Amino acid sequence: MDLSTTYLGFHLPHPLMPGASPLVDDLDTVRRLEDAGAAAIVMHSLFEEQITTEQMGAFGAMDSHAGSHAEAQSYFPDTDVFALGPEEYLAKIRALKEAVAVPVIASLNGATPGGWLHFSRRMVEAGADALELNIYDITTDPNETASAVEGRIVEMLRTVKAQVRVPVALKLSPFYSAFAHVASELDRAGADGLILFNRFYQPDIDVEQLEVHHQLNLSTSTELPLRLRWLAILSGHVHATLAASGGVHSSLDAIKAVMCGASAVQMVSCLLQSGPDRLRQTRDGIAEWLEQHEYDSLEQMRGSMSLVRCPDPRAYERTNYMEMLHSWR
Repeated sequence: MDLSTTYLGFHLPHPLMPGASPLVDDLDTVRRLEDAGAAAIVMHSLFEEQITTEQMGAFGAMDSHAGSHAEAQSYFPDTDVFALGPEEYLAKIRALKEAVAVPVIASLNGATPGGWLHFSRRMVEAGADALELNIYDITTDPNETASAVEGRIVEMLRTVKAQVRVPVALKLSPFYSAFAHVASELDRAGADGLILFNRFYQPDIDVEQLEVHHQLNLSTSTELPLRLRWLAILSGHVHATLAASGGVHSSLDAIKAVMCGASAVQMVSCLLQSGPDRLRQTRDGIAEWLEQHEYDSLEQMRGSMSLVRCPDPRAYERTNYMEMLHSWR
């Protein structure tokens, strides 16, 4: 069965790969992921704050939050909580390139334009085959407009594209007032890939201690439908290749993502829970399903459930919404 796909210009044997996570921290685990058939290796993110700290010498000197109260510097974690600093991150890229034969995708995570984005060039010089620009930005200023927020992301993309000659993908959140427009603007600005979606981790409240309680919960398949909706909407309308991230735990989850238009499927939570071999099981499950349903290739199936042929996607979504609400008995 032909499971091959093209993502970020890379011709891959299948669409499955580990997403950005601690899985890459251990080289033995990375080799196990490659042995299990990982089509590429996505590194965990290097944060804007880490790079700016190294450039300025201390968190207190950062200019990316110049409008904040001086006390805001205490919000940032100590540098020793990060798995890798900037120089260690570059060394990890070099080590991964020596350890595996598949593409290695480095990741930058930030929220503001600035000199930290120039670090992308050093990542490529260290051997990264492609870059993910992981956008994590909670806009809390009530005076900041949606167009300003969206323009900032486009500016970040253009800055990185000017630094490197490798593919650049953006990992986005769904929380934009007009997400299809944001995707189209990034597509026109040169994005090679769009990854749907970044998971915004929600804090809880400890009502006894009056503290914010941070707890990382792994994803489940219930998070997948949001990705499917926007994959189906964007497929056929942007040149950038699409990837699903979040909620893929089985071969059927991956099949749904491809049917909606994904060229790549990133897996994290299920690999953290079940180990690297889960990736091989998922790949084999996809091949078995395609054969049972008389497909010749994965490409034949890709985009078959997208809305590209729907004359009025907005009306279609409204109809689905109404039918869903009236389906409960």
